[in-house]
Formats: sequence, structure tokens, C-alpha cells
Amino acid sequence: MDRTVTDPLIGRVLDGRYRVGPRIARGGMATVYEATDLRLDRVCALKVMHAGLGDDDDFAARFVREARAAARLSHPHVVSVFDQGDDDGTLFLAMEYVPGHTLRDLLRSSAPLAPARALALLDPVLSALAAAHHAGLVHRDVKPENVLLSDDERVVKVADFGLARAVSAETQHTATGGVLIGTVSYLSPELVVDGRADARADVYAAGVVLYEMLTGRKPHQGESPIQVAYAHVHEDVPAPSALVPGLPGYVDALVARATARDRDLRPADARVLLHQVRRVRAALDHGVLDDPDLTSDLAPTVPVQRSGDDIDYVTEDPDQLRTILTPAQAADGDREWSEQDWDAVREEAGGAHAMADGTAGAEGTSVIGPRGRSGPPARRGRSPRRRTRRPSRRPSRRRGPVLLVLLLLLALAVAAGSWWLGAGRYTATPGVVDLTSRAAAAKVESAGLSFEVGGRSWSETVPAGAVIRTDPAPGDHVLRHGTVTAVLSRGPERHAVPQVAGKPLDQAQAALRRAHLGFGDASYAWSGQVDKGRVLSADPAVGTSLRRGTAVDLRVSKGPRPVPVPDWTGKDAGDATRALHRLRLHVDTAQENSDTVARGDVVRQSPSSGRVFGGDTVHLVVSKGPVLVEVPEVRRTRVDSATASLRAAGFEVRIEHVAVYVGLDIVVKQDPAPGDRVPKGSTVTISVV
Repeated sequence: MDRTVTDPLIGRVLDGRYRVGPRIARGGMATVYEATDLRLDRVCALKVMHAGLGDDDDFAARFVREARAAARLSHPHVVSVFDQGDDDGTLFLAMEYVPGHTLRDLLRSSAPLAPARALALLDPVLSALAAAHHAGLVHRDVKPENVLLSDDERVVKVADFGLARAVSAETQHTATGGVLIGTVSYLSPELVVDGRADARADVYAAGVVLYEMLTGRKPHQGESPIQVAYAHVHEDVPAPSALVPGLPGYVDALVARATARDRDLRPADARVLLHQVRRVRAALDHGVLDDPDLTSDLAPTVPVQRSGDDIDYVTEDPDQLRTILTPAQAADGDREWSEQDWDAVREEAGGAHAMADGTAGAEGTSVIGPRGRSGPPARRGRSPRRRTRRPSRRPSRRRGPVLLVLLLLLALAVAAGSWWLGAGRYTATPGVVDLTSRAAAAKVESAGLSFEVGGRSWSETVPAGAVIRTDPAPGDHVLRHGTVTAVLSRGPERHAVPQVAGKPLDQAQAALRRAHLGFGDASYAWSGQVDKGRVLSADPAVGTSLRRGTAVDLRVSKGPRPVPVPDWTGKDAGDATRALHRLRLHVDTAQENSDTVARGDVVRQSPSSGRVFGGDTVHLVVSKGPVLVEVPEVRRTRVDSATASLRAAGFEVRIEHVAVYVGLDIVVKQDPAPGDRVPKGSTVTISVV
């Protein structure tokens, strides 16, 4: 049965803002859902802590603290944290939604990966971890499930920064009762032993992820988590070439360096490992099949185990013979060696190595084997026997001293050549981080190196003009008389809020992006001066200096506020025009005659009711009064003819007889007088004799 069908969170709105959608993934601490941010109308990923974890006040406080720390980590390869909330005991994080798949999905379908592809995927992961380590954050749960990939693998992001620190004392424990943080297959030995970790624990986990990408399997297997954890503490991660023949030795050395059980032998943090990964990528890109110097540089070193002055160099590995024997002895390594031969070899080799470093019997000598294997192997009892002649046990007395001198000279030459080809050509890069450019240059040049500035970058912690990082990094090998390139700080990255007032909302958002700022929320208000959809103001105000990515809220115009329209029909048109102008309305007037509306009054209005917005137009029709008609001349005409003429002109006719009426029916007088203009329909009085 699909558990998402019965999941009570699906469809719920958390904190009045996030509508929970389908489940994406489920882990030991939380479940991740696809969700919709109702306020900003965007898709996000919602990580909801399992029920019960939020009941622990200490856990909740640590969870909030770590979520805030993770949210401050702004990096293109880190999944951004947008928001954190508590909805009635349901703790959640709102994060960036990355469509695609995880590195675990890719490994299931395509592992093992080619070395170049594996390192190309690891590069952005280490870049994200380096930013976290620089900010004082340790991930503690680096694994393929927490590496998110877009479908074309152009976008690589690391998730769950800072969350591992919020694990409570009620979660998984080790056998010793310490808190076990992380996934057991990627745990560093120190986390298993004492539960404490620094950036080198992330380096170890990244090395295990690289091994898994190269081979398609995890380095340590076991029937239970305890067995796997035990293997991390007591067994080295094997060379990837043991499963995938043909891998360059420097790739094996890189994995060995990152996964060294002694954390002091690992890179100090992800930034150092990233530098080493890029060196290996460059070698792969140039088609280098073997680079002894690079392999030697990357391989971890361990002290040789001594017992008094007796050094045990017994080995059955021919490659190891070339490390611990003189060249002459190594060249004769194909014949059978008797117990007496081994005694002689041990005696001579012990002397040669003692002369090589000038400290016979001293503690702490380092011997590096091929492919990054460190130190001589443990003695395995009797040496193997081959069917060849045994060497003489009694060399000539005359040849003995000569051979001894030759061996000593050869050992010195080999030691000097090895020193020059290995460490002799190199010196350590001095630490100049946080120093000013001038002070850093002086310190580098005093070490016999050249100093140059390779650019400037923002920094929240390093003051402007001081060194943020160097290439090579402090403590790394650099050729004598080589160059140390420094990146100087530009100080804290701050960007001014751009001028966005009067711009359409989409253009204002684009201006914020160009200014390296984010868009927060939009609020809307009426405005009679700014068109609808254009920005009124920004909060913080224009010109304010903000950190990169800080959200800026925008206030957007809804246009003029709507107002009710008064009806001015039958009223004075002048009064109507003035009143409508006060409402910020335009007035359009026209005139026409009206027999019913007085001259100068409003005959009709459009619109005459409802609500309009400032800037809209109201149409008024103003009365010119009734139509005026010229009175025709009807005097000296008979009464019937005069009456017909006047009525044809639109007048009413009233007939009056003069005082001395004689019956001629001739018009002798008319009122109004001929030629007067009077309203059509008026009455004209005619006097008849």
C-alpha cells in the first residue's frame, strides 16, 4: 500500500503558508515533501521532523539554532534554506526544491563511474563543504543521498547542512554509549571511537563517496552496522584499482589520503581536498597514466615501526622490495632468497637506510611504498623459496669492505636523488591568510618564493585588502622559487538596493537580481500618481547596503482608488465640472438644445452612477436652451394664410380682433415682431381688422 495515501501531512497547510504535497524522501530524522509556498506562489521542499523529536525542548532549540546557521550558508552548490517553523509541535524547514535525482540514484544505474566523471561530480560537493568549513559548519552526514543532481548533471547541490548537529541523545548510539551521528558506511574512525568530529570527518566521508563512485560499492561491508563501524576503525579503505584495474596510481593515492584512518594524515578540510582533486583532474584531462611525483605527493605517510635498532623489512611483495632494498638488491629480487640471504639483506638495508637519513636507530622514519602504501609490511614468517642457487654465505674478505663502501655511496646517492626528486624540489607554502597584501608578500618572498595577487573576492570575516586564500594552500608543497598566488579580500559583500520606483514589477525583480539581491514579498496600495502594476517603493529603502541575496520587499501600485460618481443631471454644469476635477476625474463636455433643461445646466451625464478611478473621464451634455426660430412676416396677409405660415415655422397662433373690426380678416399687427428669434413652439399673436 502506498503510505503517502494515508500520510496525514499531505494536503495540510503548515504555518498558514506551506501546502504539503507528495512525499519525496524519508530519512531517519525527517520526511521531505514537495510543497507550495502560498505566499510567494513557488514550489519548495519541506523537510518535516518526525513526530516526537519536536517534543524535546533541547532538541527543538538546537534544531532552530542549526537551521539558522545553515540558512546563513549561501553557496551555489548548497541547497538554500528559506524558512524554519513550528506548526503546533511540527518542526519543519522550507528549502530550495531541486528537480532531478540524487547521486545514489546515479550510482544505482551507472556505477562504477569513469574517474573524470566521478571527480567532476565531487568537485562541486567539495566546494560546498569548503564553504561550510570556512563558516565553521561540519556537515557530518556526507553521503550520495544528500547530493542532489539535475537531470543533465549541470546542477549539483549538497543538502542537510547543519542538521546532523541537532540529533538528540535519544537517537542512534555506539556500543560505548556515545552518540553516533551520520550514516555508518561513511563514518570516520574518530566519530565511531569518541563521537567527536571536525572538518576532516567530512573529508573522510567524501573520500568514501569517491571510492563508491569509482568502484560501484562501499569500501567496508558487514552483516551489521557495528561490523561496518569496526572496519572503519581497524581497516584501511582498499585501493579502488583493486576492483577497477587500470586506474592511475595517483587516483588510488587521492582516495587513500582522503580516507586515512589517522585524521592527521587527511587534508585539513574540504578546501585542501578540493585543491588535490583538481590536481588529479588536471592529470586525467591531460591523459597522464602515471605521475610518481603526484602519487608521492598525495599518498599518506605513517611512521615506520621499530624495535630497538632491529628494523623488520621482510616482505614478499616485489614492489615493496624496490622501496626498502638498494637498487642492486631489488634488481636481484627474482631469485630465491634463503633465510641467510634475508639476514644479510636486513643487515645491509638497515645500514643503508641509517646512512640515508643520518639517524640510525632513530624513531619516526617514514617509508613510502608504491601506490600510496605506507611503510614495510609485517613479517610473515619464513621467506618464500624458489628453485635457484643459494648465494654464498662467505664473501671474500677483500671484496667485503669495497662492496660495503659501494653500497653506502649508492645508498647516499639514491637518498639524495630521492630527496631531490621528492621533497627536495619543494618547500612548504607559508601561511599568510588574514595578512595584508604587503605583509603576505614579504613573508612569502622571505621564504624564497614569488608572490602575486590572483584576484579579489568578498569575505565576511577577512578584512578588505587581506589574504583570503592562497594557491598552493598554506602547508602544501610548492616548487622552490615557485609562485604563491593569493586571493585578496574585498571585505564584506554588500550591494545597494537599486532604484526600482516607477518600474513594472517584473523589471524591478530583474533589477534586484542584477544587484545580487533577492525579491522578498510584494504588497499593494492605491496610488493616483503611479500606474497600476508599477513599484511605489522598496523596503529596505533604495541605496541601503545589504548582504548578497538579502530579500527586498516591494510596494506596488494598484492604481487610483475608486470613487463614487455623483449625478449632476439638471444642475449647473460649471459646478459639476469643478466637483469632478476635485475627484481627479477628467470632464468631457458637449452642448445641445433642450426645451426642458435651462441653458447652462447638465442635460445628461455618463457615467451617472457607480464607481470610477482617478484619471477616468466623465462625459457631460450641457443645455444650450430651446431651439430659436425666426418669426416670419405675416402682416397685410389674410388671417388663414398668416396662420398657416406661422404654424409651418413651428409657432402656435393666437388671433385677436382690433377694436374696430370690419370683417376684412387682414393681419395688421403681430407679436413677436417679424424677424425676432424666439423658442420654437412659442405663441405668436396676430391682430386682425
